[in-house]
Amino acid sequence: MSDCCHKRKTKQRTEAEIRALCNRLNRIEGQIRGIRTMVEEDGYCTDILTQTAAASAALNAFRTELLSEHIRSCVADGLRAGDDTVVDELLDTLKKLMK
Repeated sequence: MSDCCHKRKTKQRTEAEIRALCNRLNRIEGQIRGIRTMVEEDGYCTDILTQTAAASAALNAFRTELLSEHIRSCVADGLRAGDDTVVDELLDTLKKLMK
């Protein structure tokens, strides 16, 4: 049975996957709080912009990790099961990510 349930749009993740994703999100959340503090404390514009670039890079890394796992599990499992609609869903997702 596939780890990805396309009807309910849920995904069973291992504890390790959840921990890795949540760790990344915690770091991103900390970066965002730091940026807010810089704004509240009248931080210099270029310093704030540098931190926003770092937060964007961290979010991109999170997105890449999640997308990779989605392709390895949900998409691959769907294709093995003969469900070609997973390709269309992936293409739609990629279009959204490229905006």
